[in-house]
Formats: sequence, C-alpha cells, structure tokens
Amino acid sequence: MTADEEPLTEAALQAAGDIWVVFSRIRRRLRALEAADEQVGRDQNNKREREPSPPQSSVLRRLARSDSAFASDLAAAESVRPQSMAKTLVALEQAGFIARRPDPDDGRRQFVSLTDRGRERHRGDSLARQTWLAGALQEYGTEEEVRAVITAMALLDKIAQA
Repeated sequence: MTADEEPLTEAALQAAGDIWVVFSRIRRRLRALEAADEQVGRDQNNKREREPSPPQSSVLRRLARSDSAFASDLAAAESVRPQSMAKTLVALEQAGFIARRPDPDDGRRQFVSLTDRGRERHRGDSLARQTWLAGALQEYGTEEEVRAVITAMALLDKIAQA
C-alpha cells in the first residue's frame, strides 16, 4: 500500500469475504441443480435429450458470451488439454449444439460457434438458473432486500469492469 492509498475498512474487508463465500455457495447450488437435471435426463433416458456434462455446459456458456472461439482458446480458457477439449467439442457437435470449421488462415485451428439449437439450449439452461434464483430471492428476501441486491450487483459490475 502506498502512502496515498486509504487503508481498507473493516466493512470493505467483511463485504469482500462475504461476497466470496456467498458466490461460492450460489455457484455450488447452481451446479447441484445442473447435476440434478443431468440425473433426470439419464433417468428418463429416451424421453428427454441427454443433458450436457458440466464441461460441455461450461463451453456452451462461454460460447454464448463470445458467440464463437477457436478450440485452442476454449481449451486454454477452461484449463484443459486440447485433447480433452476436442472430446468435449465432438460431443457438443454430435448433439447439434455447436458447429466447427477450419480457420481460413490456419487450417489446423478450428473455429467453434453455437448453432441455433445450441443457443436455444443455453437460453433454456440460463432461464432455469435465473428462475430458481429469482424464486429464492422472492421467497427469502423482502422487496427492500431484493432492491439492495440490485444495487450491490451494480457496484460489483462496476468493479468487474474497472
């Protein structure tokens, strides 16, 4: 800390710790919901299309944010070996969620993008998570507390974009 920086307040330190803990819990809860959906998909076998695995869901989410990416960049972003990413992409392609094509400048690289089906799938998954969280906010929080969350998220978004 330099001489012109203000020391961290107890409130800021507590808020930072609380955010870390709560976001971790919410992330685990959302993953549990995702895993439960996968189990339902396995239980109903032919009645419902197979749910993407967690790594596949992560790639779908990442592609939905960026619209498209190179396979090697996806592997790096997901911290997996290119061979592991290749297996994930094969499964997503077979399910009709992504399309791959060679990079026009370097045929060894693959350009990956979501198909309409992949975008639809991601929207459905996002809506399910958002609906669960909105319901929980409404059930456990007052209107004033929910509005405070909106204000807090705006602050966290500013921090994330700084």
